[in-house]
Amino acid sequence: MRGPAAALLLLANPAFAGGFEPGSYEVTYRLEVPHVERFATNRTARICVTEHRQSLPVLSSNNPLARCPARNIRRDAAALTFEILCPGRPYERSEARAQFKLSDGAFEGRIHMIMGGKNMTFVEVQRGRRIGNCSTGQSEGPAALRDSPFH
Repeated sequence: MRGPAAALLLLANPAFAGGFEPGSYEVTYRLEVPHVERFATNRTARICVTEHRQSLPVLSSNNPLARCPARNIRRDAAALTFEILCPGRPYERSEARAQFKLSDGAFEGRIHMIMGGKNMTFVEVQRGRRIGNCSTGQSEGPAALRDSPFH
């Protein structure tokens, strides 16, 4: 499976537990680079989470992990973890491990990434809240809205 929504796997999902339910979520996210404090800029995106999706997407722009499938997905009422692996030649290979806390109509978590088969490490920090049902025509992938301060 390819495309921006690939990280939101099309696998049958057990019932949404713990109040985390399908719908439109506004997500504030930032990409952190170790030892580079001024690099992290907060952005906001809107994603559509459906009952058929089991993972959350990588939202940073120009990130190859956003097009690769999630695997080893584990979910319970309060937590979601998964891995992402982009295969390829050693210098193209990228991988990530994600950990999210789920709550009633919200989530927060971190996606730890190693890019290009090197020691280039990044962390995408996400905080999302449900804002309603997915709108007609809203894709299941991210749609950037605006830059926003992280609250």
